[in-house]
Amino acid sequence: MASVQEKLITKITEDKAAAPTNKITIVGVGQVGMACAVSILSKELADGLALVDILEDKLKGEMMDLQHGSVFLKTPTIIADKDYSVTANSRIVIVTGGVRQQEGESRLNLVQRNVNVFKFIIPQVVKYSPNCIIIVVSNPVDILTYVTWKLSGLPQNRIIGSGTNLDSARFRYLISERLGIHPSSCHGYVLGEHGDSSVAVWSGVNVAGVSLQSLNPEMGSDQDSENWKQVHKEVVDSAYEVIKLKGYTNWAIGFSVADLAESIVKNLSRVHPVSTMVKGMYGIENEVFLSLPCVLNSQGLVSVINQKLKDDEVAQLQKSAETLWNIQKDLKDL
Repeated sequence: MASVQEKLITKITEDKAAAPTNKITIVGVGQVGMACAVSILSKELADGLALVDILEDKLKGEMMDLQHGSVFLKTPTIIADKDYSVTANSRIVIVTGGVRQQEGESRLNLVQRNVNVFKFIIPQVVKYSPNCIIIVVSNPVDILTYVTWKLSGLPQNRIIGSGTNLDSARFRYLISERLGIHPSSCHGYVLGEHGDSSVAVWSGVNVAGVSLQSLNPEMGSDQDSENWKQVHKEVVDSAYEVIKLKGYTNWAIGFSVADLAESIVKNLSRVHPVSTMVKGMYGIENEVFLSLPCVLNSQGLVSVINQKLKDDEVAQLQKSAETLWNIQKDLKDL
């Protein structure tokens, strides 16, 4: 007896549905991973979404919850498994997994523990998606982007750290609040480490091409009567503040990562401040990953914009690189 499906549908071809061409995998279904997932789904970037984690119940629950919203989405397949075979043939793999810092734990110990986690994750990712572009989100993101580059064997253009894309967004938002102008019309970059040693490029801050430093030459310095330097301090402190208030950050980094994925999937060649290898740039001599303005398109990170930085900004960038190198140089088993 014919089934409901057979009665309903007259097949014209027996060919199976084509494999996804814009499949995106997210490793880690914590608060950050799921914010990335929801942001990517809402922007309709993927024709297949895969989730991976070691927590099977949480993984299955998140998958089911997203699948139940399929009527409202334009992503035909949402799958999840702790086995990395589910990630096969991904175009982009977003890594949010890792361990959190424990009370009293040194930064280096945290990094080393995450290196050990990445030694499992990255080879699995590359095994099933050898042609993918990897976006690293786990912290400390700059060092773990370097670790991913070393462990993956992939070319530099296909390893991207989420870097200061979010710091720069926070920077632009806080400037916009002072000026009463939408953040998208306030232009400026935070470069260097995604963290305490980040560099606010005050010389490049502008609205409609008008350099704010030309209006206030002391902007960003200790001599500035308007204390614009406080804006960058708020950028650095903002994650700590949000964590203190709600326990974690997730929505803004989710939007930020989806923004990066969009430039890749849609081949936009947009400029983003993301973490890349900076050896040989701005007098930096070590193999460290820091954020500079980079062009992202379907090939990944294809070029770096040579921003004209002032001497003090270059010095800060070099100091940022040194801070990371002092932690990175002691990492084992890479």
